[in-house]
Amino acid sequence: MTRFALSFLTVAALFTSACQAQDEYAETTAPPPQEAVSLTTDDFREVPESQAQMQLSFAPIVREAAPAVVNVYSTRTVQRRMDPFFERFFGQQGPQQQGSLGSGVIVDSTGVIVTNNHVVEGADQLRVVLHDRREFDAEVLLADEDTDLAVLRVETDDPLPALPMAQPGQAEVGDLVLAIGNPFGVGQTVTSGIVSALARTEVGITDFAFFIQTDAAINPGNSGGALINMDGALIGVNSAIYSRSGGSNGIGFAIPVEMVRRVVDAALTEGELVQPWLGARLQTVTGDIAASLGLDRPRGAMVADIYPGAAADEAGLEQGDIILAIDGVDVNDEPGARFRYAIRPVGEAADFTVIRNGEQREVTVPVHVAPGTTEPARQLIEGRNPLAGMELVELSPAFNEEVGFDPFARGVVVLNVQRGSAADYFGFRPGDRVLELLGTRIEEIGDVEALIQDRDDLKSWPIAIERRGRRQEATLQL
Repeated sequence: MTRFALSFLTVAALFTSACQAQDEYAETTAPPPQEAVSLTTDDFREVPESQAQMQLSFAPIVREAAPAVVNVYSTRTVQRRMDPFFERFFGQQGPQQQGSLGSGVIVDSTGVIVTNNHVVEGADQLRVVLHDRREFDAEVLLADEDTDLAVLRVETDDPLPALPMAQPGQAEVGDLVLAIGNPFGVGQTVTSGIVSALARTEVGITDFAFFIQTDAAINPGNSGGALINMDGALIGVNSAIYSRSGGSNGIGFAIPVEMVRRVVDAALTEGELVQPWLGARLQTVTGDIAASLGLDRPRGAMVADIYPGAAADEAGLEQGDIILAIDGVDVNDEPGARFRYAIRPVGEAADFTVIRNGEQREVTVPVHVAPGTTEPARQLIEGRNPLAGMELVELSPAFNEEVGFDPFARGVVVLNVQRGSAADYFGFRPGDRVLELLGTRIEEIGDVEALIQDRDDLKSWPIAIERRGRRQEATLQL
């Protein structure tokens, strides 16, 4: 045997002896064997005792909040029409029932529920299904298209679980939030995210475009569901998503709790929601405007015009005033100011912080409704004149807001034109605003009636109207 082979055998023998010695030492020093322990998730789950611990799990919050979020089923009757060709063979189709699904939030244990207006709009029957699968018929206490909110009530002998409403202004960008609802009708689900932005005004879903933006997944069926904070309080009602595909892309919008509280209070006390009207046309303060006014940065909303006799005029606001805050909350544009003013009930007052001539001051502004009526008296023009056959109404802020006109527009507008009349022959259309007649400026219907009474049967009629924002003049010949 070679010297190399002997050396290898010697090393191997020494290694084997060392391993045996180590095993013997381990057997004498190791603790006695113990039985294996099987752990479950319940052994690690506990109720959080602090805000920091709560970040570890949303389960305690969901257990408290989820029972207050309900499913809202609505059915409506529609008349389905077929192509006349097929009706010859299959006959005319009768009315059919269409159903839709949304979510709602119990905000009062007596059975008061808030949801979106578009969830219940046009419904013949409403049914609410609770978290524990109990079902109730619901009645509509108030449905408001402008805010896209509706308040329902269900009759029950037992108190229902209700979500508390968060304090105004409590939500901040970056806060963790949960969205609870029933997307796609698959049952109640919970998604998490953060508050991505506040005071979003570009959405265009309601007249009071002032939304909480969140990246918590919101899908069809979530409408009317709850957006809650880490205290389990309602900070908004989920209303819409921004998506081309119809699915959640991380941009969802919720109506803030301030407006939710206002609508619920109106439903329970007033029976209707009366919207206040400030009567001031506002303009966003740009960098150039801020520099010209000596402001350190662009902020606030500048008063560009004031309607005579409106709340802003009564309070003493002036053109050029910069509105910095309303009730202590900063505003930077007209939608923000309009929202802050609108959440105040009519008859109360709002505290405005303004800058006038470089000085900051506080102004108390009463909360009033828009002057005028939404259904003004109509006047049919008769006689032998080019206006015969047109129906006129007088403009007012209340009527203008109702039909979508400029709230500050005044004068007389054509509401309807009778077919075959002189007005129809000369091409007048609904929506035309009569500015001048026979060289006289028209302020009210009485001006038109007086001119016609004095000069009826005149052959030549100079007239000026406004159509789609453009002035048009003509001399009409009978």
